[in-house]
Amino acid sequence: MKIRIENTESEFDLAAAWCITAQMLTQPECVIGLSTGRTTGNMHRLAARIHSEFPFDVSRVTIAGLDEVAGVPCGFPGSCREMLRTEIAEELGIGESNFLMLPVSSDDYARDCGTFTEEIKRRGGLSLLMLGVGENGHLGFNQPGSPFDSVCRLSSMHPELESRLREESGLPDDRPMGGVTLGIADIMKAERIVLVAKGGNKASIVKRLLEVPVTEDVPASVLQLHPDCEVLLDAAAASLL
Repeated sequence: MKIRIENTESEFDLAAAWCITAQMLTQPECVIGLSTGRTTGNMHRLAARIHSEFPFDVSRVTIAGLDEVAGVPCGFPGSCREMLRTEIAEELGIGESNFLMLPVSSDDYARDCGTFTEEIKRRGGLSLLMLGVGENGHLGFNQPGSPFDSVCRLSSMHPELESRLREESGLPDDRPMGGVTLGIADIMKAERIVLVAKGGNKASIVKRLLEVPVTEDVPASVLQLHPDCEVLLDAAAASLL
């Protein structure tokens, strides 16, 4: 694994944005996997800004979401679809046919997950996957204990996140909620992975995922086995290394 440390959060955001931009420039028919959250939002907006200032053809670029919140209303601003749409896809002019997302609701999640991964495969697979990491080492909705051979599926959600999203979306307690996510096995098929982490709250898990033996208790530790994975950090996230 390659480790890259930027001095400040703003330098980190710009470096991550250029990872996305460079992939689109060098591989015009690429499939870029993106995740949502506090770490990734600004890098998406910066990538869109770079494109607006220095336009280039993105008509053959596909954006694919890593995961989705299951059970919230369609169009909920906190859904991964809406965040990626407003942060980057809409600004780049990526049309619906090149914007692949997992569903917020389905009568057959197994079927829809299979369709999603088959479409990514049909387009040549994930050229680049930009991955955030949770403070407990989760990737997408692959919580600690997720098998390394897991594939795209409906999974559970961290209780604190579920509570917050229920409040924000107005979803009653008796309505099921979960997370639809690419599995660990799907993630490891990406041609190139950039794991991004910023802030002192991520310092502990960054140290663990890089230094512990590979274990399902820390899902992100599996990235030690990926042949082309870069870990991009700001100084705060790297402070315990």
